[in-house]
Amino acid sequence: MGPRRKPSELQPVGGSGEGQLVLRPSESKDYINELSHEVLCHIFRYLPMKDIMCMECLSRKLREAVTLYLRVVKVVDLCAGRWWEYMPSGFTDNSFLLLLKKMPDLEQLYGLHPRYLERRRVRGYEAFSIPGVLEALQACPSLLGVETSHLELVEAIWNYMPQVHILGKFRNRNGAFPIPAENKLTIPITAKIQTLHLVGVNVPEIPCVSMLRHLYLKWVRLTKPQPFKDFLCVSLRTFVMRNCAGPTNSLKYVPLVTGLASARNLEQLELVRVPFLGGLIQHVVEDSWRSGGFRNLHTIVFGACKNALEVDLGYLIITAARRLHELRIQPSLTKDGVFSALKMAELEFPQFETLHLGYVDEFLLQCKMSHSELVKYGLADVIENPGIITDIGIKVVNEVFSNIKYLLIYNCPHLHNPHHWITDQSRWSRLVDLTLVRCHAIKLESFSQFIESLPSLEFICLDQMFREPPKVYSVYFLFSGKGKTPLRRNNNVAVSVVAPAHQTKAQVLESSCEKSCQVTSEQIKADMKAATENSKRTSSNGIAPEAGATNARPPADRGTFRGTGSAGVAARSGVGTTTTDRATGTGRTIDGTEAPSGVHAGDSCSRDAGVRQCTSAAGVYSLNPTDASVNHASRRPTLLTGQGQRQQVPAGSAAAGSGSQQGQARDKDFVPRRPLTRSCTHLSRPRPRVSVRRKRMADKSTSTSDPVTEDDHVQILSLKSKNLVGITLTNCGITDLVLKDCPKMMFIHATRCRVLKQLRVESAPIVNRFDYAQCKKLDMEQVLDQILRMPPERNRIIYMRPMHQIDSVALERQLFQGPYPYHIAIVHEFSNPANIRNKVRIRSWMDTIANISQELIKYEFFPEATRTEEDVKNYPKYPWGRDIYTLEGVVDGAPYSMITDFPWLKALKAADPNSYARYDFEDDESTTIYAPRRKGQLSADICMETIGEEISERRQSKRGVFERVVVLFLHHCDTPGEPVDDDYI
Repeated sequence: MGPRRKPSELQPVGGSGEGQLVLRPSESKDYINELSHEVLCHIFRYLPMKDIMCMECLSRKLREAVTLYLRVVKVVDLCAGRWWEYMPSGFTDNSFLLLLKKMPDLEQLYGLHPRYLERRRVRGYEAFSIPGVLEALQACPSLLGVETSHLELVEAIWNYMPQVHILGKFRNRNGAFPIPAENKLTIPITAKIQTLHLVGVNVPEIPCVSMLRHLYLKWVRLTKPQPFKDFLCVSLRTFVMRNCAGPTNSLKYVPLVTGLASARNLEQLELVRVPFLGGLIQHVVEDSWRSGGFRNLHTIVFGACKNALEVDLGYLIITAARRLHELRIQPSLTKDGVFSALKMAELEFPQFETLHLGYVDEFLLQCKMSHSELVKYGLADVIENPGIITDIGIKVVNEVFSNIKYLLIYNCPHLHNPHHWITDQSRWSRLVDLTLVRCHAIKLESFSQFIESLPSLEFICLDQMFREPPKVYSVYFLFSGKGKTPLRRNNNVAVSVVAPAHQTKAQVLESSCEKSCQVTSEQIKADMKAATENSKRTSSNGIAPEAGATNARPPADRGTFRGTGSAGVAARSGVGTTTTDRATGTGRTIDGTEAPSGVHAGDSCSRDAGVRQCTSAAGVYSLNPTDASVNHASRRPTLLTGQGQRQQVPAGSAAAGSGSQQGQARDKDFVPRRPLTRSCTHLSRPRPRVSVRRKRMADKSTSTSDPVTEDDHVQILSLKSKNLVGITLTNCGITDLVLKDCPKMMFIHATRCRVLKQLRVESAPIVNRFDYAQCKKLDMEQVLDQILRMPPERNRIIYMRPMHQIDSVALERQLFQGPYPYHIAIVHEFSNPANIRNKVRIRSWMDTIANISQELIKYEFFPEATRTEEDVKNYPKYPWGRDIYTLEGVVDGAPYSMITDFPWLKALKAADPNSYARYDFEDDESTTIYAPRRKGQLSADICMETIGEEISERRQSKRGVFERVVVLFLHHCDTPGEPVDDDYI
């Protein structure tokens, strides 16, 4: 908007002797200046204060209108209704005083949120200071209230303008933990405030504030010895006290609890890390329930309260039964007895909806400080154990709270069979949302049965669930060309080995030294490689040249092999013991020095009487090269001992006693991860065989000494639910996700599921959003094939963050030549960290393309394309006659590209080069079709008008279109193998 212009001007025209005056064509009128002052003032009511102030310099009439408006205005908001914003910068004490003097009738001033205020005036310097703001406020005689977020300013208003109310929600900014020294506030009894949210503030005490309705204390340090001595807020409706540093003596919290009981309208009570006296709440409830104490509570939260007892919680729940909506219970109170007692009370909870068992405050979950550091900063000393509730208790939960809709259970290891939670009295008929976190003992099959039995369930969230069982590591050795002998090592689980029928149990018995004898497959491979190299250099008399005379043969009748020399000393003393780093594959010594993974310092071998003894710096193992065939091997398990103790042979081993008197034993437990410092004789007894279902191992190694790691244990989560809408998986140990019959399922989110590999869709027709982020072993080809083979009832978007390099050409070939009845786009984004906006905008753009196709098929009788197995046979190579388009660009400094068979892409790009030339999603000013409901959003109708010629050509060539669209959005920020932190996932 510019200054007023005159409607016309007379201009001299040259060419003749005398200048002639002619009327220049009339310029555009300034309609704003033709409006009356009253109309302009009415318009100002809908404009932000910042824009109104800018009007003064545009014209004389607008300046007059602004002056009139400010003279009568009663309510002003300096932040245009955005309470989280800051007021316009550039104010000084003088300019702010000048502005407020123009508003003599001002009653309520909102948005007084300065970025910075000086504490005092500075002589000779135009600053914005607390005294200057107070002076300006006092210049408004009718001022009733001010909204601010400044700690020192609100305290100054309380002290110098006690009649002024603090409007809205006071919440200080720059709150932090540990608490900054400058964040401090003294609350007077006369404070006129209704809502006080303090975060990271030092406060002497909480006095009796009669007007206070909502009090929220987070990371607040109460500095007086008796901070609740005068606490009495009868109008209080919300009281939240989280992780505050206060008195450690629980008796000093008695006035707090009694004061809360006096607040008859209290609706929300949250106590986190408040060490009140155990049993205190019970007694206060007994004394106050007749007068209505705690009767109106709809939210009760107990978290990490050191002395809280079941009776404290139970009495609150019983008192608030009629109005209770939400209950969050700390782990120490998550017990069967709490709910059994409530069941015996025979109460009804008609409004109850949300239950959180094993509740732990987010700050405590995310805090990187140790427990001792938290105590050092004044937080109460609390160590929470897991909740001890069992399946019986959870079953009773629904008998007590029959209307429950939202259930979250955290870290309850005694829960096993969810399908037992359902009985005739406990049907969970209204449960809508289920979240399970770290409940490791829950059985997968039972969980699937439970889900199938829930009639109203819509959302499932699983975090750190169904962890992977321990694995087995195997190494196969080939001796004398006679075959392979399996030597198996298992962590913490005894595993039965399939042996020939003629072998006895004693011959196949395997001992393990558990934690003190654990080894990795890399370690075995390295040590056996060293042993093989040494054996090749063995001289004709059976002594290794490196070993020298020190590696003497032990007595045959003892059946014991001990390391001698430097290797033996290292193994017994623990100095320089070598292990293999699983991540890098390099050897590393316990004392921190690096060693090669292939050969360890001090390795030596000797052979005598047909038995080869190999000594490593980390231990001793023996091999029998003369009788290595699986079909004829006579095996006697022996245990490596430390401190010179001899190895033990399991009693009752017939094979060990016959034909193996000279120590022809194959040591099962190779190299310990660390030297043994105690005897393992307690493991010498035969151990019972544990039956464990395992997936068969595939010998994928090419060398006879390569380790073969057992495949991941197959754990299948099978979902069958008539109302399920979505599932979110985080850090779960499942390998397969099966959608059996989920007619309303719409989304699947999986993040950091390490062994998740496959998706099988049997019946889930409308699922259309798939997010797989940082799932290291995901079989992308299988998952994509499953999704693209689904009937084309929806547009679908697949978001993946692979953790390995992708062969883009092979992926494109697979998708574009497959029998998939969709238009397909593959989007590659390389921003790091991830830019969530592109993912959202591409979905809108995808819908626009699909809408064009649907319009043409439905109303223009356009031919519909097909893509079947038969089509693939006729056109075996992609793109088999289809046009493939590529778009490339840069977003946030990172390359961005897309390859697609969308038929209208080329024409739309030509019609709107600003939006299609570079995929510049950052340019919100340009006309684009990406962002929904944004300015310039192009509809399918408008797009069709611009590509009419291309539509006509495609119709004449009888080339059809697909009704639905699939977009594969590949984000490559995790491809180096290291997950990138991302708040969005």
